[in-house]
Amino acid sequence: MNGVTRRFEHKVAIVTGASRGIGLAIAERIIAEGGKVAITGRKPEGLAGAVEQLGGPKFALSVPGRADDTEHQQHTIYRVLDTFGRLDVLVNNTGINPIYGPLLDAEPEAMRKILEVNVIAGVSWVRQAMAAGLDRAHGAVVNVALIAGLRPARGIGFYGSSKAALMRLTQQLAAELPPEVRVNAVAPAVVRTRFGGPLFEGREEEITDLYLLRRLGLPQGNAAAVAYLASNDASWITGQVLTIDGGLTLNGGI
Repeated sequence: MNGVTRRFEHKVAIVTGASRGIGLAIAERIIAEGGKVAITGRKPEGLAGAVEQLGGPKFALSVPGRADDTEHQQHTIYRVLDTFGRLDVLVNNTGINPIYGPLLDAEPEAMRKILEVNVIAGVSWVRQAMAAGLDRAHGAVVNVALIAGLRPARGIGFYGSSKAALMRLTQQLAAELPPEVRVNAVAPAVVRTRFGGPLFEGREEEITDLYLLRRLGLPQGNAAAVAYLASNDASWITGQVLTIDGGLTLNGGI
């Protein structure tokens, strides 16, 4: 990767939901800058392929499990400390959205699950990371939110609401954890991933016309922003939400 620094030399990160897409791109970026990474996800086979893509067990560790499972969180922390000896960065990237359509059509159980995974699990991961010494490492937390958390979005209203909650929790955690730990978030618009596919497939030209830069986001661009916020280059930044939207909100869209 051309032009990258070694900002994560001797540092270790956990990136949740990182078998593909934005999470995998974040893990790739951290490793490219000298770090070690533990990635999580539900499917062991997907994680195994991701570890291989990341350069193998010398650089990456995979721990399969559900992001909202406290035992999985604790086991991940144990594996990280046992394998790499420290924890410096936590990236809460996991997000689910089993609901598309009007908000009043959403099933309550599905909404509860979204909150468990997208919001409550994020706080729990931070709690586990703090117990593992994230504060002693003067570490960083980066939460991956969504531009739909900033204003209403058709078809993904409750998903956006969960990301709005995550942004608010980012600010709250930033207020409670300093000076030892910084907490920030990113809020991407539509990114070209499998997860984002339902938002653009079959109408990509229509969607990109709404963006000032006339293109969808890429996982690597979001990874670069997360890496910046997680690095010492952002050592005086906390409680912020960085919008990554190709000019969508400036152009009046969402």
